[in-house]
Amino acid sequence: MLKAKIFVQLKASVLDPQGKAVSNSLHSLGYTAVSETRISKYIEISFESDDRATVMQQTEEICKNLLANPNTETYHFELEQQN
Repeated sequence: MLKAKIFVQLKASVLDPQGKAVSNSLHSLGYTAVSETRISKYIEISFESDDRATVMQQTEEICKNLLANPNTETYHFELEQQN
């Protein structure tokens, strides 16, 4: 079995109001050295397959068709063997 570990984040040019709110909260808590906070998504998908090529292709399709908005987000993933 393989597991896809997927990271989806906003493109650098896209404003991140949630990240800005976290930065403001951190500053109010005294963490003044924090210059920027960006909020991302982390998703794990387990596959009942050991075929890396197929799982990689399916994960790519899932990211493109459902998990990431190509206009505002980028993504990358890694595959991990599960026991």
